[in-house]
Amino acid sequence: MTDLGMPSVRADEVDPDFAREWVEFVDPADPLGVVRADLTWLLSSWTCVYGRGCEGVVEGRADDGCCSHGAFYADDEDQARIEGFAAQLKGKHWQFAEQGRRLGVSESDELEGEPALRTRVVDGACVFLNRTGFSGGAGCALHALADRVGLHPLQTKPDVCWQLPVRRTQEWVERPDEVSVLVTSVGEFDRRAWGPGGADLHWWCTSSPTAHVGADPLWVSYAPELTALIGEPAYAELARLCARRTDGRGAPHPASEAAVGAQLAGGAEPAHPPVH
Repeated sequence: MTDLGMPSVRADEVDPDFAREWVEFVDPADPLGVVRADLTWLLSSWTCVYGRGCEGVVEGRADDGCCSHGAFYADDEDQARIEGFAAQLKGKHWQFAEQGRRLGVSESDELEGEPALRTRVVDGACVFLNRTGFSGGAGCALHALADRVGLHPLQTKPDVCWQLPVRRTQEWVERPDEVSVLVTSVGEFDRRAWGPGGADLHWWCTSSPTAHVGADPLWVSYAPELTALIGEPAYAELARLCARRTDGRGAPHPASEAAVGAQLAGGAEPAHPPVH
């Protein structure tokens, strides 16, 4: 068999090539908008396991989670919002406040060969990541800020941070009747979504049974994020369609199946989502 140079899959992660079930519907708020959603992903039991099984994207830096490389801004508005919330952080809550204020929380880099801005990297990880042992608490300082002031973290964190590991793409599609519709696809941000560099990640949670231990399916636990991505009317319809999918048929996520098998074999109950 010819070697096509396909990247190897870690033994503790499922292969990315498996059957998926998709649903498509017209956006109730826009007759020219169509939502395509990966039910296999949204019905999975994935949950963030930061601090309780996360191995991190860089070997030897599990405490960084997926924050080792900083976060690229989606646009100028995203950058301005983050810099605004950074100004509200106090030193007792932000380990790298001195560096962030002296150097700025943003720095230049490249994304897909083009100049781009992202959050600054300090000592091998995002400037907003409080390290283990910090008196103000480990984890994202912007996430903790949201918890303190009563906001949802999606309001205080860079867009890419709160969207992961959900991937939204949009494209205009011309139908046979020559009517164009905007198709919004919502699915799993797996290794391949990172591009060629995805194969180099030390570990990635969406394909690991370790992270498929949520008490609720993703469409429930990620309701605020999904609503922000597709709007309230579209999310309401998506939730209705997901709720109907309770018959056990379809195409389940293999990582969720593997996690259930491991829990049953060990006599353990599914873990509850973490708070970080």
